[in-house]
Amino acid sequence: MKQALQSLFKKPPVIIGIVTALMFQVIFSVIWMTAYSGVNDRTNKLTIAIVNEDGEQSQKVVDALVQSIPFQTVADLNNSEAIDKLEHHEVHMVLEIPAGFNDLLQTAGSTAQINYTLNEANPVTIKSIMQGVSQSVTNTLNSQASAQGIQAVLTASGMPADQAGATTETITSRVESSLISLNQVNGMNNQMVPMMMVLASYVGAMIMGMNVQGAIGMLTGLYSRLTLFGARFIINIGSALVVSLVGSSLIVALGGQFEQGFIAFWMFQALFLCTFMFFSQFFLILLGPAGSLLNIIALSLQLVSSGAMVPRELLNGFYSGLGQYLPATYAVKGILSVQLGGPGVLQASMVLVIIFVIVLSLSILVTLLKKAAAPVTQM
Repeated sequence: MKQALQSLFKKPPVIIGIVTALMFQVIFSVIWMTAYSGVNDRTNKLTIAIVNEDGEQSQKVVDALVQSIPFQTVADLNNSEAIDKLEHHEVHMVLEIPAGFNDLLQTAGSTAQINYTLNEANPVTIKSIMQGVSQSVTNTLNSQASAQGIQAVLTASGMPADQAGATTETITSRVESSLISLNQVNGMNNQMVPMMMVLASYVGAMIMGMNVQGAIGMLTGLYSRLTLFGARFIINIGSALVVSLVGSSLIVALGGQFEQGFIAFWMFQALFLCTFMFFSQFFLILLGPAGSLLNIIALSLQLVSSGAMVPRELLNGFYSGLGQYLPATYAVKGILSVQLGGPGVLQASMVLVIIFVIVLSLSILVTLLKKAAAPVTQM
């Protein structure tokens, strides 16, 4: 046993395997703990659009809400403009005070309705926070309306006790809420699709890249580096199409949503999977096996900064800014649009194409420079 252990520890793959497992622990712990630190303290970065369809009559209500809601607010939009910003993820909820709201509050025995609109094509955290806000706002408005009504009752003279009780009962719930959801999610399994697809796609691309790089290393003496790079390009493109077809088919077979159709979902998955392949393989082309360490870092950074789990608005400036340059951010945006509905997939696709072209160009450049450097090494 001792000799077997000594023999194994003399083999580089064993040492590399242990170091890799160790680095996963170190990298993920450092990145995830620093990225999610203080997230709850940054919820005030979320934005609510307040739409006042009741004009001057409810302006005091709007002013009070702007002062009391612990989030950023936008109060100069009409309903259609606010919904458009909600669809484009520029605001996180639309709070609408409909026409006649104040008149209904002043009418005995009537109730006024306030409308809340959410976009479920967001991280589940957004939905949870905004549902809590809607309940809190409704309760606050009810308390204010009740206080006004109770004061009016107390100032009235000669009211019998039973009548006063009945009146109080009618004024303790003067405001009702109506919650509207855009791009509804059918089940938690669909909510987790963006996270699952980014994780599975990048890890799969990493492992595939290491194996392809190893195979290319075995053939370096038989073919030119540029020829082997061309073969790598064809393998990546073909694999992305086939792998994404299998992945998309499994999701639809298991009850996944495809609001923009199966073909759109498949093609978008193929695009970001192919981008992941070239992105992860660039580090291997540049640094060889040592590039795997950068891939572990890139994986962790993309998981925390992409917005798949926690909204990017709640991250600190470093991780939120970094996410703008990583492909997973746009993979998540596009998945949410293609899967659940709403705009955004075209913009996400264009950015992914740009990242793909940049990484492909850099990979070709590194390959050519290594080829040019070979004769110098031999001398």
